[in-house]
Amino acid sequence: MTIKDIAKLSGVGVSTVSRVLNDRPDVSEESRRRVLEVIAEHNYLPNNSARSLVRTKSDTVGLVVRGVQNPFYTDIIRAIEHKLDLAGYTMVMRQIASGDDEVKCGAVMEREKRLQGLIFLGGRSDYSPAELALLNVPFVCCTYTNAYGTLDPSKYSSVSIADEQEAYRAVMELAKKGHRRIAFIHGERTAVTENRLAGFYKTCAELGLEIPDAYVREGVYHDADRCAEETKFLLSLPQRPTCILFPDDFSALGGYNAIAEAGLSIPDDISVMGYDGIYLSRVVKPELVTYQQDTTMLG
Repeated sequence: MTIKDIAKLSGVGVSTVSRVLNDRPDVSEESRRRVLEVIAEHNYLPNNSARSLVRTKSDTVGLVVRGVQNPFYTDIIRAIEHKLDLAGYTMVMRQIASGDDEVKCGAVMEREKRLQGLIFLGGRSDYSPAELALLNVPFVCCTYTNAYGTLDPSKYSSVSIADEQEAYRAVMELAKKGHRRIAFIHGERTAVTENRLAGFYKTCAELGLEIPDAYVREGVYHDADRCAEETKFLLSLPQRPTCILFPDDFSALGGYNAIAEAGLSIPDDISVMGYDGIYLSRVVKPELVTYQQDTTMLG
């Protein structure tokens, strides 16, 4: 079925069908209704690839997702796609490994897809002006900032929670529960990690807690196996911590396994706190204590 067929069946001109397909406002409600009824009846799908060939301007926004095994991103991606769709844009997404360069990936997408903008979901904290010179469209960093890079704050946009403040609150909450020996398995060094570490050390200093260097371990975000290994190390210390703060909920599940293998129980022998509030945190037993991020708002 073609646009001409739809026009004939609905009793309107080809240009009217085109305006309906492009959601233009200059169409009467009656004409729009007839066209949409024919489209629905015949399950018509517009040929977007053909339409893009004649467009002088793309309606596409690129989304680069860093970390292909990250369950935290699911609801964020859904919210981004929904909002773009409401605004009349099309989303194209690329997933890259944690060690890949999201800026280079975005630059390639920009040229291939003639993007109007880019969203980086997860990324580095230290972009330089030279690196970002590859991009010729507006971009937004989501879930992280570039606070530790060499960019002027006016040169980039970001949407994230206040990681330093939230880490501060997390440690304060643990201290209220009586914990004095608090360990922190953080993720790889990113802006998120730097901010959370700052909040962690600041709170411990205010509370007068002496945290041994061995209590602060570097894991990998959303890597349950790696964080399980770090948990085993903490449990092997002569004076083990009473609580472990994990970089994210998925990694905390690795800690659950390590604690169980050591013959210990949560929370009787040791407490665990995660980060993000993903669905899995509510279905494990005992339920994981976690700080929940508003993923829909972030997206």
